[in-house]
Amino acid sequence: MQFENLNWMKVEEYLENDDRVILVLGACEQHGYLSLMTDVRIPMAMAKKATDETGIPVAPSLNFGCSPFFLDYPGTISLKLETYLAVVEDIIRSLYGAGFRRILILNGHGGNTPVMIHLVELVNELPDLQLRWYAWWTTDTVSAIAKKYDLQAQHGNWLEAFDFTRVAKLPDEAKPMIDEGTAILGKAATREAYVDGAYGGAYQVDPSIMQEMFEACLADVVKELAFN
Repeated sequence: MQFENLNWMKVEEYLENDDRVILVLGACEQHGYLSLMTDVRIPMAMAKKATDETGIPVAPSLNFGCSPFFLDYPGTISLKLETYLAVVEDIIRSLYGAGFRRILILNGHGGNTPVMIHLVELVNELPDLQLRWYAWWTTDTVSAIAKKYDLQAQHGNWLEAFDFTRVAKLPDEAKPMIDEGTAILGKAATREAYVDGAYGGAYQVDPSIMQEMFEACLADVVKELAFN
């Protein structure tokens, strides 16, 4: 049940019995050989499966995030942090104003993480607002699967190479891991360091591993939607 397939009357009818909604935060940025919209496609795929299981609606995704480090890669679109904070706040205030009180945020992009502090301020202002934050790649669920198969989970590598994020043939060989340590890199230095955009490790793995990871993360999402 996605907003794009509903009219306002259906949303009002839903809110008579439930106040939960799913909000996807993503980004449009380079992911090596993968889609520029990888950070939207992955959490949205989880959201679509979750709504099929629970009937909890999915709001339109925010397709742009904070990606200043990738601006030298064509196709990357980045919002300033102050802009991003304001946009996310406006979206949540709009959902709150309609009557939604429990919002599960499925975040697909690490650069969006600073908004969490701003969301605490919003919850302080609106005490009956409940927010949950799920960033799938940071979870113990994903760490356990990576450890199980002795894989290194990194940006633009196998970790994000689902069938629905692939837009080109992926290299068969692994890429040496790149570690810039504690350096804060600008856009030019980032491109120089990572070249094709992947951070290192295997570019792809057996589809069964990807399916196992997706199903495990989906189970996490459904559990989060219980708001227990």
